[in-house]
Amino acid sequence: MTISMSSADWVSLFLHFLSLSLLSVGGAITTAPDMHRFLVDHRAWLSDPQYSASIAIAQAAPGPNVLFVALLGWNVGLNAAGLPTALLGMFLAMLGIMLPSTTLTYLAARWGHENRELRAVRAFKQGLAPIVIALLVATGWILATGSSYAVRDWPIWLIATVSTVIVWRTKLHLLWLLGAGAAIGWMGWI
Repeated sequence: MTISMSSADWVSLFLHFLSLSLLSVGGAITTAPDMHRFLVDHRAWLSDPQYSASIAIAQAAPGPNVLFVALLGWNVGLNAAGLPTALLGMFLAMLGIMLPSTTLTYLAARWGHENRELRAVRAFKQGLAPIVIALLVATGWILATGSSYAVRDWPIWLIATVSTVIVWRTKLHLLWLLGAGAAIGWMGWI
């Protein structure tokens, strides 16, 4: 896939990730649906398989989960003109996603720690939980269905739902669920 990008396109990439940074409550992965909308559906800078592979590769690699943003920027740059622009795309995407959220997190954490006993601070922390969960579900939906937004494999959704309830209602360690998922996949049930 080869694309042509102007200076305005690079600025647009940076500004989009800059704006997503402040929405990434719960981690950068929670903004993956909007990244998909922007990079694949709206701008067509990445194909759907490139997008999914970028997230899968970055999540499988050791290190922070925000690395998928670097890989998305890298692939946009590779599609634009090769290695020099791949480095530019990676830099702009990572700087955009990290700068505002890091600054805001630092300042808010300092203030929140100093005022941790206030009722409003405690209520705010409890109110964010449903938002983070909804954003993670939206990310899972995009990654599982691609751009067609149709549920094709009901067993996968059943396993995801059962796993969610088990994690929510029990103290079973996540490694047991990962092992069970690997066994189910190995046996060819899904």
